[in-house]
Amino acid sequence: MNFWRSLVGKLWVTIICLVAVVLMTLGLFLLPYIDSNFSNSGAIKRLFMYTAMIGFSMTTFFALFLFTKITQPMQRVIEAANAIRRGEYGTRLKLVTSDEIGELATSFNHMAAELETTIRSLDHEKSHLASVLRSMTDAVITFDTDGCVILTNPPGQALLNEWSDLQWDRGEPEAAEEEEGQAAGRRHQVPPPLLPLFRQTLSDGGDQRSNIHVRQGVWSVHMAPLHVEDDLQGAVAVLRDVTEEVRLEKMRRDFVANVSHEIRTPLSMMQGYSEALLDGMASSPEESSELIQVIHEESLRMGRLVKDLLDLARMDAGHSDLALRPVDLNELLERMYRKFSVRAKERGIILTYHRRSDRLHLEAADEDKLEQVLTNLLDNAFRHTPEGRKIALSAEVRTIESRTVIEVCIRDEGVGISPEDLPFIFERFYKADKARVRGESGGTGLGLAIVKNIVESHRGTITAGSKLGEGTVFTLRLPVESQPNPAKS
Repeated sequence: MNFWRSLVGKLWVTIICLVAVVLMTLGLFLLPYIDSNFSNSGAIKRLFMYTAMIGFSMTTFFALFLFTKITQPMQRVIEAANAIRRGEYGTRLKLVTSDEIGELATSFNHMAAELETTIRSLDHEKSHLASVLRSMTDAVITFDTDGCVILTNPPGQALLNEWSDLQWDRGEPEAAEEEEGQAAGRRHQVPPPLLPLFRQTLSDGGDQRSNIHVRQGVWSVHMAPLHVEDDLQGAVAVLRDVTEEVRLEKMRRDFVANVSHEIRTPLSMMQGYSEALLDGMASSPEESSELIQVIHEESLRMGRLVKDLLDLARMDAGHSDLALRPVDLNELLERMYRKFSVRAKERGIILTYHRRSDRLHLEAADEDKLEQVLTNLLDNAFRHTPEGRKIALSAEVRTIESRTVIEVCIRDEGVGISPEDLPFIFERFYKADKARVRGESGGTGLGLAIVKNIVESHRGTITAGSKLGEGTVFTLRLPVESQPNPAKS
């Protein structure tokens, strides 16, 4: 610090000026009197000069004393304060005095110690909060009252980045505000799907919950107001991806509805025909036998439905109980071909089998389960293929992505499946075009779901392709090498 701008420097200049004024005043009044009344006036003038020099020397000494005892300690206090301002919270003063400056240094050291403890506690809490936010799988986003993002965790930032690439509806006012904010170079704004909830949270001052739909996903949002000393500073949103939960809940509701429908139909028929028998509506033994036959067929249908449901339940629980052993798939396909050849002749359908590889051998598979898969697929093909058309069964060994598989194709020339229905045919009880059923009631609506479950339990895949009026092809791929314990995966 410049000495002349310090307190001691200003005080020293003031004292010097005061002494100079006093001496000059005395000189103006005394010098004429000295010259006229004293013979040795030069000695007296020298006395005045010596006195002025001593006065100036004493003021200088006094200024240096003040500089040592006041200015230097205060300068050290200022330097320590600047060090703490820069974040050096361990700075302490070493001033051993008993005056007010010593008390100031002691208070400063206590203040610095408390500040260091407080800052460390805040850093610890901040690190703890950051660790908690980073470990959360839910997205956490904090907005200020203007809708700007002020804090996110990694999932929240990833979600904002993902949503920022989406093209929202340009006609919505919220989307327009979002685009204007981004064009102005501002920070991330509240995404358009969250704007109504954000505004309601700020207006009501309470927690808000809602599910929002973004493209094919569903997000559960819990938004709460952010208060600082009873002052509303913004809102905190916690978002969880519940797409799978919503899908499973819809599947559960559909499953219950479909099971109820499938069971209600045979029950109604059994009840109606049994009441007809009890009321004596059958006028002849032949009619009674016919009614009894219908009741028997519907009971068998219910039995098949219950059996399929139990099979699916066991598979979903991981208790498929596969009996794994080496399987010659060519032998199994030959047996299936002979089994359905009789049915093909009765229905006037041409059934063929093409073996395109010499060795069709699986190291570990359940032959009975695979026979069930092929039976369901072939039975499905026969039910949907009209007379005079073809059903082709083929198998070959292929290498796909460094994995050796046996590919089995079942191709029919039936009525085909519409593109809208094709992605859902492996779902339970899903009904495609009713024209494909052709009046047959032998199916339970669970066959393809069971097929997919069995194939996946063998670590295989099954896909379907179809064109309306041209037919359908099911492609089954099973790994040749043995897979690790599929039943318990």
